[in-house]
Amino acid sequence: MPIRQKIVAMLIAAFLFFIIINLIRRRRLKEEYSWLWFLAGLVIIVLTMWYDLLVKLTQFIGAVMPTSTLFFFTFLFLILVCLQFSVSISELSDKIKNLAQELAILKSKLDKF
Repeated sequence: MPIRQKIVAMLIAAFLFFIIINLIRRRRLKEEYSWLWFLAGLVIIVLTMWYDLLVKLTQFIGAVMPTSTLFFFTFLFLILVCLQFSVSISELSDKIKNLAQELAILKSKLDKF
């Protein structure tokens, strides 16, 4: 990997870490959701430092080009993000339903008084 690409990749990873830490510090991102983004930054750093690892991974999965491997794992990462958000949305939907039912019960009790 050319040195210019390594520098750009490292800058992207550092910027990603900076954004994640800033979002957590300002309470705009919960710690429980930050692990996936930290993992993405760490993968960028690891693949930048050890490009041979990406080449070996490409050979292992049977891809032809390392860029194909990057696209594959980026797609996998996005699927994991969608899965995490789907789980969170499901949990929040259940909580909203329960809160609405509790509110209806409390209103009913209040109307009886």
